[in-house]
Amino acid sequence: MESIAFSLSSPQTFFVALVFTFLSFFLALLAVRSLPFKPKSGGSATDLSTSNKNEKLRACCACNCNDVVSGSDSEPLRAPHLNGGIGPDVTQKTATAITERQTGASMMEQLVPEITTHALSYLDYPSLCRLSMTNSLMRKAANDDNAWKALYHKDFTLEQDGITPVNGWKAYYAATRAIVNVNTEFFNFIRERSLAEMSRLWLNADYVKCVHASGELFSGYNAVMQSWRLAFDWEQGVNFQIRDVRARVLTDMAWVTMKTYFEIDTKPFIVTNVFEFHNGRWYLVHHHSSDMNGEVEQPIVQGQ
Repeated sequence: MESIAFSLSSPQTFFVALVFTFLSFFLALLAVRSLPFKPKSGGSATDLSTSNKNEKLRACCACNCNDVVSGSDSEPLRAPHLNGGIGPDVTQKTATAITERQTGASMMEQLVPEITTHALSYLDYPSLCRLSMTNSLMRKAANDDNAWKALYHKDFTLEQDGITPVNGWKAYYAATRAIVNVNTEFFNFIRERSLAEMSRLWLNADYVKCVHASGELFSGYNAVMQSWRLAFDWEQGVNFQIRDVRARVLTDMAWVTMKTYFEIDTKPFIVTNVFEFHNGRWYLVHHHSSDMNGEVEQPIVQGQ
């Protein structure tokens, strides 16, 4: 009976062992496939990744007949969009870089000087100064004499088109702006009725002169200061506007002409201020104010 029982149980035991072995092998295979791939130290994974990227790039370029992938200077280098098209900005930047590499000059340097001057004419005085501090190329462009001449005519006047400043238009622009600022301070002192500031603005000399709107002439520093003291004591709340300011600057002398309106409906006064440069600053040496008498000034046209 025992031998018969053993013979009956042997096939069942073998079948159970076979099933268990198959399940173990299957679970081990799943466990191995679920593990992350780790590249060897030889860098084969990097090569594989690079190869895959190159294959994708070739596939994208093959779909577009106009695309050329090249590292040479004679052929354009283009990058595909995600949808298979070509990015114009990438193409333009690449073409610019290739042009600069071939000629040794940037796109700014290749512009015609007239175009550069026209582009810089849209900048104001502070922007042009800041541009000159960016790099050597921008400093060269921002210091261009024609650019400062155009800025002078835009900010001040179309007059003086035919002059040639000794130190260039940039220095002439700076000197003109400085004298215009001093002239503005003169009228601020009148509005504030500040005799102390007015006395510091005038040159302490015996040849300075002042002609007020009343027609009275005062000569010499002390007489001029006395005239302003009387004017500030008499006038109450002077309100006026300054228009049509024109300045001419020489090495150590400058004069400014303008119109002053005490009321918008009344005739303006013609004002002339003459300055002299002493010890690093501008001093007022002559002031003249008179009625315009109904005369109409002709508009200034460049080139006349």
